[in-house]
Amino acid sequence: MLIVGCGCRGRSLAATLVAEGHAVRGTTRRPEALSEISGSGAEAVIADPDRLGTILPLLGDVSVLAWLVGSSRLETLLERIVDTPVRGLVYDGADGAPLVRAASQRWRIPVAVVEEEESAHAAWLAAARAAVHAVLGQQ
Repeated sequence: MLIVGCGCRGRSLAATLVAEGHAVRGTTRRPEALSEISGSGAEAVIADPDRLGTILPLLGDVSVLAWLVGSSRLETLLERIVDTPVRGLVYDGADGAPLVRAASQRWRIPVAVVEEEESAHAAWLAAARAAVHAVLGQQ
């Protein structure tokens, strides 16, 4: 699994999934955040979601992508993941949800949208974990 945007919420999700036995990789733009991601048990990598050329090479061995960085570059990403091993997408937020759902119908990729508020961290984490499991169950 690749978590794009492995900040505070992403690290919590990564730690939960790693504890369940999943292999997780998390991205950050900031080199100083690599150790925080590694501390969650995930493999930490530098990548910028605004530069898909830094994300796409990370998808070669990923079956589920969690996009926790909003709708920037989302439409282009959705078009490009069709030609990768990614077979499921978890999207965080409401803004890009229509694009994600349309891509799911068009390309028959399992998706789950997490729409819990960031401020309710425990509820968000539970919803994100459930979304990952739902996508994994649909493959």
